[in-house]
Amino acid sequence: MRLELLRAVYSPAQLREQMVWFWLNHFSVYQYKGDLRWLVADYEERAIRPHALGHFRDLVLATLEHPAMLQYLDNSQNAVGHINENYARELMELHTLGVNGGYTQQDVQQLARVLTGAGINVGAVPHLKPEWQKLYLRRAAFEFNPARHDFAPKVLLGQNIAGQGFAEIEQAVTLIVRQKACARFIARELATYYVGDAPPPHLIEIMAQTFQKTDGDIAATLRTLFLSEEFAAPHGGKFKDPMRYVLSAVRVAYDGRTISNARPLLDWLNALGEAPFNRQTPDGYPLTAANWESPGQMSRRFEIARAIGTGNVHLFDAEDGGAATATGFPQLSNRLYFEAIEPFLAANTRAALAKAGSPQEWNTFLLASPEMNYE
Repeated sequence: MRLELLRAVYSPAQLREQMVWFWLNHFSVYQYKGDLRWLVADYEERAIRPHALGHFRDLVLATLEHPAMLQYLDNSQNAVGHINENYARELMELHTLGVNGGYTQQDVQQLARVLTGAGINVGAVPHLKPEWQKLYLRRAAFEFNPARHDFAPKVLLGQNIAGQGFAEIEQAVTLIVRQKACARFIARELATYYVGDAPPPHLIEIMAQTFQKTDGDIAATLRTLFLSEEFAAPHGGKFKDPMRYVLSAVRVAYDGRTISNARPLLDWLNALGEAPFNRQTPDGYPLTAANWESPGQMSRRFEIARAIGTGNVHLFDAEDGGAATATGFPQLSNRLYFEAIEPFLAANTRAALAKAGSPQEWNTFLLASPEMNYE
């Protein structure tokens, strides 16, 4: 988790880092279910990060094969004769098609049967009948075990799926992500993340068209978003979720300084209610402002702004308990820095900054300002 946060602070590829966080939240796993806390770093590194700007189908399959997802949503328990529908339901409702995506409970049941046999194995390869050995698949801790798979024919979203082992899973994922409902659902989620809580229908439509025409190319879909008239038009600003707020405040205050202790970042995100891998339910943290702009939330943001603004942050302490370094007081109120920021500040913010009684208070006012809380 600390590596993820430090990458988000320092990486020059900020779009990629934003999309890594977006997909980690979209394909959310809860670190305290079972032994998942030992898997989440690998989940980010191997399942999410390589595909954050790639093709959506590859991303879905990568999360499907990762032990963190298989354990969190119980598909490791899903086997012929002992069907577990949990992952199949969330795969369609939360990951691909959306709650109104046109699928039925029967589709959930059929997909659960398709997913039988996809599980986890960190031990020896099982002894299988000769006809099943060629269908057995092992990638790291992921295992497709044909002895646990339902080979009977299925019908998913009106399409026949013949019994053929892991190829059924690939066929089902391809079928799902090529649905128009999937294109619209992902387009809406991306537009909500980058534009606002109620993105324009036309924007969603042109993004969905790109998504479908490019077979789910995430980068191409984002390009349509960023080049759209709706993105360029004034839209009131997007209220930052806690992750964006904390990272942007640290980047503004400590640009160029090397953080040696990421623990305060995690503490702040915990206090704000958006710590990585800490969402118990599989829906991920909400993307809309209504969930993040309560008085309690804003009060905690002000305290974080004060801690950063006064240098009382411990970001530059030794993590191993060694001697602390300098407190890291940010010099934001100098004229050169202010001239770079001033054109983007509203009159009320400039007036508040003019009343600051000290550089520390000036920093606090700036980091707690509306401009720091909105994109």
